[in-house]
Amino acid sequence: MSELHRITFDPHICSGRPTIRGLRIRVKDVLELLASGATHEEILEDFPLLEAPDIVAALEYAARQSDHTVLRVA
Repeated sequence: MSELHRITFDPHICSGRPTIRGLRIRVKDVLELLASGATHEEILEDFPLLEAPDIVAALEYAARQSDHTVLRVA
């Protein structure tokens, strides 16, 4: 089941960057914490408004962003 519905875009929140459920927590922030070695539990402890599916949503969003069409020019 996709959790992408948790990713929101609002020009008045974080300049329209993707955030988690309209909170002022950017997807980028969650991804950077994961990349630096933080566990899901640590992130949830540091950000009490986040829920476990929010972290999954951030990862799913990143995965979909990295899947782009490759064009070859002859």
